[in-house]
Amino acid sequence: MDVQTQTELEAAAFRRLLQHLRTHTEVQNIDLMILADFCRNCLAKWYSAAASEKGLEVSYAEAQARVYGMPYSEWKSRHQTEATPEQLQAFEDRQKRRQAQQQQQQ
Repeated sequence: MDVQTQTELEAAAFRRLLQHLRTHTEVQNIDLMILADFCRNCLAKWYSAAASEKGLEVSYAEAQARVYGMPYSEWKSRHQTEATPEQLQAFEDRQKRRQAQQQQQQ
């Protein structure tokens, strides 16, 4: 497969991922962080960083709007729920496991 085709396929998969996340607003960012160690905000940070690597200026807020399909503040007021105590505990446990793994790798 040539590089151009690979890039186009990767871009299509990324667009599909964004559409999937926009459709499934019931999946909260904390759930993504617990299960996969990334969330929509991570995608926005990666998007902004990728733009910067290409010499383009895409602010974090602009990247969030691209990922969320609307300004983050609007998405948050429409779809974000308060994290439950169970979610917060699971997130804390995930962070501890991640830190332990990083220390073992050093």
